[in-house]
Amino acid sequence: MKKKILVVDDEPSISMLIEFNLKLAGYDVRCVSDGEAVFEMLKPFRPDLIVLDLMLPKMDGIQVCRELRKQNNAVPIVMLTALQDVTDKIAGLDNGADDYMTKPFSPQELISRIQAIFRRIQALPSQAESTAFDIGRLTVRAEQREVLIDGKTIELTPKEFELLLFLCKHRGKVLSRQQLLHGVWDYHFLGDTRIVDVHISHLRDKIEQNARTPEYIMTVRNVGYKLHAPNMADSSLA
Repeated sequence: MKKKILVVDDEPSISMLIEFNLKLAGYDVRCVSDGEAVFEMLKPFRPDLIVLDLMLPKMDGIQVCRELRKQNNAVPIVMLTALQDVTDKIAGLDNGADDYMTKPFSPQELISRIQAIFRRIQALPSQAESTAFDIGRLTVRAEQREVLIDGKTIELTPKEFELLLFLCKHRGKVLSRQQLLHGVWDYHFLGDTRIVDVHISHLRDKIEQNARTPEYIMTVRNVGYKLHAPNMADSSLA
């Protein structure tokens, strides 16, 4: 069956452009023009993915993301924004968006991003393959999407959790920012590596006793980041 995509944008020219190209790529597409209409379409249409503009009437894209995740709706979201500030993009990702694109954009790149998200979902481990990691005082449970320090639950955003889980799966390995962009966001191009740095900083604030002298997520100078147990020494770390 065709994958269903809901396009949410209040600019008719952009909606029509996206709809035309997505249909050409083989997707079943519906379009709405405000944030509240997203929730009216969830049951009758059941989208497999939502292309969501940030600036919308009634409910903006951030509010829509936040409400969907609050309802435990994990439908993938690609957010569209005319804003260039990286903090606006991170706000979208931290509130549940899976990816973002800045206007103006190439319809073919949008399709590539959508295909990457569907590939990533298909590659997610099944329950039988679920994993848990115990590293020092840190516990990460993939299936339950739980993070604990000394048995106390730590609240992470979806992207913070995915980043931490990716680091856990590659524990002890130095990962470049580009590797993290590819592994967590599935970016196959030279993306904005500041996204990685900001999420690493947020993770450290939440799981480290002192974010300035981290025990778990270490910076490897001129390379990237590495997750290790606190009792492991490495003179190249900072």
